[in-house]
Amino acid sequence: MTQNNSQRAVAWWLFVCCAMVFVTMVVGGVTRLTHSGLSIVEWKPLIGALPPLSEAHWLELFAKYQQTPEFQKVNHDMTLDGFKFIFWWEWAHRLSGRLIGVVFFVPYLWFLLRGQMRGALAAKVFGFFILGGLQGAMGWYMVKSGLVDDPRVSQYRLAAHLGLAFILFGLMLWTGLGMLQARTAKVGPGDTAIFTLRLGNWLVALVFIMVLSGALVAGIRAGLAYNTFPLMNGHFLPPESFMVEPWWLNFFTNMALVQFDHRLIAWALMGLIPWYSWRIWNESPAARTPAVVLTLWLAVQVTLGVATLLLQVPVALGAAHQAGAMVQFGLLLWANHAIRRA
Repeated sequence: MTQNNSQRAVAWWLFVCCAMVFVTMVVGGVTRLTHSGLSIVEWKPLIGALPPLSEAHWLELFAKYQQTPEFQKVNHDMTLDGFKFIFWWEWAHRLSGRLIGVVFFVPYLWFLLRGQMRGALAAKVFGFFILGGLQGAMGWYMVKSGLVDDPRVSQYRLAAHLGLAFILFGLMLWTGLGMLQARTAKVGPGDTAIFTLRLGNWLVALVFIMVLSGALVAGIRAGLAYNTFPLMNGHFLPPESFMVEPWWLNFFTNMALVQFDHRLIAWALMGLIPWYSWRIWNESPAARTPAVVLTLWLAVQVTLGVATLLLQVPVALGAAHQAGAMVQFGLLLWANHAIRRA
């Protein structure tokens, strides 16, 4: 196999892994929205891959769930059939994560033994595997926070769990894009394109912050409050936005301010992304396609967000909005990569 074909094979394998991370995130979003995440109270990376195979096993798992604060305080009237519904969502989410590990590690060894990955690239890609393991561990750490006292996972751990997924997705996507076509564009200090490059970098950071803010919204269920748009119950900034002491804690725990921050970043992106795409259109003809798709998807994502809010977070729309965020992130990385090509 030629060097170009080898790189192409590795790139498409990384894209498959990106797709699996995307699917796992979508399943995780549905798991959260259906309040299924606390149904499995143990973390067994190997044995846990097997679902319950007998009625006795189902009853055993249900008995363990009945000892949790969520059952005792929220779902005390849940039946075994109801438990099975939430169990299957959480099990599917965990299984999807396990499958990513297999689909990643086995081909990695194959490429390594065949010499299709060497040196710095092999080390970097192995780092993705380590990051994926940390992502799984963070998922369990998040679940544990909801198994004691308050039957709700920590919004900080939820943000870390989701953030790691986006970082892993972004690193694999960027590496795969680089293997398909090298980033060879050169810009000098006086070149106006250097500003566009920097703007793209800042937008990646801003979208990532937007994702973290969305995790905080989800973690404290702020989407169920202030279900009006564009104002928040008649206010641009609700008067109760700084009720919590100390003041800085409002940014993480106050429904009003957490939702306001998420909206504010959305407003900023609605101005900055079209501007960024316009600059790409004028400066990098080869990158016009990702620039157009990026802007069009922004309209879709904003529409999903507003609809999710106005309809008080139905499962389908909430999951679609979370999925749309990763699509937006991926398109932005694609555009950033495209403007670095010769």
